[in-house]
Amino acid sequence: MPTYETMPFHLETERLILRPWAESDAAEFRDLLAERGTGTRTVEYVRTAIAELLAATERTGIALLPVQRRDEGDFIGYCGLIIGRTTLEEPEIAYELFRHAHGQGYATEAAGAVLDAAAATGRKRLWSTVGTWNAPSLRVLEKLGFERDRVSMEENGEVAWLTRTLP
Repeated sequence: MPTYETMPFHLETERLILRPWAESDAAEFRDLLAERGTGTRTVEYVRTAIAELLAATERTGIALLPVQRRDEGDFIGYCGLIIGRTTLEEPEIAYELFRHAHGQGYATEAAGAVLDAAAATGRKRLWSTVGTWNAPSLRVLEKLGFERDRVSMEENGEVAWLTRTLP
């Protein structure tokens, strides 16, 4: 099994900062998750989720990172690498932004920084899984060079599996 470098946990782009989770992110993270329409979690529940994310980062050397706008300093979502439906050797890139941050290129910008960070770990390929109904997310992945591998049917509907070879 290959050994990988630890992913950088602080990334910066022209407009964004991706950084480790803090307990102070709990209320905004809860609000982001509530936009999914599946109910609102308690702040305590979200604090536990953040602790689990931090523990997973410690264990795996990869991270899902909060995204904030550089100038405004506000939390707009998250982006990073997870094991998800794949493996530590070929993790998934995942991102989710508040609706008010959609359509401004933030997801593409954040995910581009995460792609570079993933390549720096020595990994050779990433995955992404996205509901086929999610055309904006599929466009982000297309811009980043991901290609469709297959489609599966899951309890929430049809899921596209995409891959991207890293340099």
